[in-house]
Amino acid sequence: MRLLLTWTHAGQQGDPGPVMRLLAVGGVRYDDARVLTNRGDRAGARALVGAMGFGSVQVLDVPDPSDHAALFKAVGPVVEALPPDAEVDVLLSAGTPQAQTIWVILVQAGLLRARMLQVIPPRFVPHPHPEPVRAVRLDIDGFPEIRALRAEVVQLRARVTALAGTLVGESAAMRRLRERVARVGAARVPVLVLGETGTGKELVARAVHAASDRAEGPFVAENCGAFAEGVLQSELFGHEAGAFSGATGRHRGLFEQAHGGTLFLDEVGELPPRVQVQLLRVLQEGVLRRVGGEQPVRVDVRVVAATHRDLPALVARGEFREDLYYRLEGATLRVPPLRERAGDLELLVAHFLASEGRRLQPTRRAWQALQAYAWPGTVRELGAEVRRWTVFCDDVVDLADLSPAIAAGAPAVPPAAGLPSAGAPLAGSATPSAGASLAGSVAPSAGSVAPLAEVVAAAERAAVADALAVHRGNLSAAARALAVDRNTLKRKMSAFGLR
Repeated sequence: MRLLLTWTHAGQQGDPGPVMRLLAVGGVRYDDARVLTNRGDRAGARALVGAMGFGSVQVLDVPDPSDHAALFKAVGPVVEALPPDAEVDVLLSAGTPQAQTIWVILVQAGLLRARMLQVIPPRFVPHPHPEPVRAVRLDIDGFPEIRALRAEVVQLRARVTALAGTLVGESAAMRRLRERVARVGAARVPVLVLGETGTGKELVARAVHAASDRAEGPFVAENCGAFAEGVLQSELFGHEAGAFSGATGRHRGLFEQAHGGTLFLDEVGELPPRVQVQLLRVLQEGVLRRVGGEQPVRVDVRVVAATHRDLPALVARGEFREDLYYRLEGATLRVPPLRERAGDLELLVAHFLASEGRRLQPTRRAWQALQAYAWPGTVRELGAEVRRWTVFCDDVVDLADLSPAIAAGAPAVPPAAGLPSAGAPLAGSATPSAGASLAGSVAPSAGSVAPLAEVVAAAERAAVADALAVHRGNLSAAARALAVDRNTLKRKMSAFGLR
């Protein structure tokens, strides 16, 4: 079966357009076609398919057809869904220049097995033209352009993967972290992930792996502080039969298991000095020796290390090798704790509830306590708290359902006027009218202080109301101005009664 893959491109002023010219003068009969279009040109695409007499229209969510990353993300599923036995022709002459670039990248990188065709515009050539349709070939692997295209594939994959991955949050800190993960994933350097216990350092390591050209290889993780020195050596580098009591056979260590992929070493600051020396050698030379072995074993592994400890301080005290520290510190990613991620609490709660398959609604007082709590265990502690709700709660999560440490931080004073009483669902809460001043929306009585959660909520509501007023109700423009996702803005509008 021969299949034509093309974007919509209508002709003008007597020109039938490149697709119809291809069918008229290309000398190829197609059995099927995929005509891609964005949401703004459905009618033109349907008209084109009607004129062709065969094929189907696929509408892709590409609001900006000049955005390389958006195009790459949109056409990926289309390419993957093509019939495996089809002979594909992709038409470069249709669509934006950015769309043409994406086709070239996919074909030259081997992700799309297709012949690239170019239709010569008739107004630029004599009639009849001796070669109105020609195949585009870039088949000399040594060309710098081809190497650059392959590098661009890796970068596009990294950006798309990082933006669509499991790093939940729309705070400025999390958006910055995702952007850095995309850049680091596409690079070929060791990575050091810093952050407090419970911030999700392994998730960041997995995101780096998924955004790299090693994504198809294995991802192996280990906590360096979980083993005694002798056991850790065997776990990392493997051992031969008879190397020690109980070693009845050869064991492939984690480096060998991660060959061609990524090895995540958590709590690398806990490594004993002897293991630090062995790790440095593997990182420098790509060669290891199993415990009790004599033959060198070559490995190709990207190491992502993580720690919550102050490595420079350990180096200064002589507890961590300086040369190993600089070898691991190829690129550093800091994972922010939950207390630095203002606005992400609601998204994370929704994420954990969805992962458990439950729909629970915290009340206003419960949200106040959650927002006021310092979260010393950061995201891991929040995940455990939400999972506890799914065991003990049915529909609503009230203040009494929270862990004692979290409930103890709840405001003791009654909610300010205009806010719901304890037990009222957050989604149904009343809010001050749009445009009300921040001070007026949470004004405490004489001698009292408004709870911090109420002040924060009122400030968010005022900011949302102002952005909507400035941009005359345009949600996309207001979301950009507030530096939040459009869906996040819609949720906050609903919570604040601004819809």
